[in-house]
Amino acid sequence: MKQKLYNYLSSFITENRKELIETKILDRTNYLTVVLEDIYQSQNASAVLRTSDCFGIQTVHVVENKNQYKINPDVALGAANWIDLFKYNSSENNTLDVITKLKNEGYRIVATVPNHKAVSLEEFDLAKGKVALFFGTELEGLSEVMINNADEFLKINMFGFTESFNISVSAGIILHQLSGKLRQSNINWQLSEDENINIKLAWVRRSLKKSEMIEKEFFKKNQI
Repeated sequence: MKQKLYNYLSSFITENRKELIETKILDRTNYLTVVLEDIYQSQNASAVLRTSDCFGIQTVHVVENKNQYKINPDVALGAANWIDLFKYNSSENNTLDVITKLKNEGYRIVATVPNHKAVSLEEFDLAKGKVALFFGTELEGLSEVMINNADEFLKINMFGFTESFNISVSAGIILHQLSGKLRQSNINWQLSEDENINIKLAWVRRSLKKSEMIEKEFFKKNQI
């Protein structure tokens, strides 16, 4: 039924948009996901959304313990229309909530920190399972709660005097390296059939101005 609904809704968009949807879905992945913890600069967080979309990362999680995240449209450039964005702001410790959720979904919880336990980006093993990459603020980094609950640690080797990259730069380097390595591997990184159709439905709905009305007409015609 979902495929039938998608076929119906997609008949209301241009052939060019439909072709883009059908093409881009083949490069999307949930094998890698991104988690932003308490990012207070919307420009940097929005840049990470844009980077995630560019590298085919479908899901981004935003933890709002202290800081509320607002998308900067001039930086994100519509990336939020194509990724699945989840926010965590309903409890005292939203970081633990997202960690628990992702662990239940089979993700390895990976903190991006330049500490002595961290594996270098070049040596990071993608084959061990799905990866949730946690990024913190430039000033404070990731929280102690996140660090204490991480399964693994990942770092970018640096050779200058500065101790860390800007978060958007760090995310760009890591996602470029890992997404490229993933696509060249034998790992089953592509979306499942169910994920595929659900995302395509979301994309085509966002491409229509009156998607709800058109969808109601579909169900009426099919007497559902």
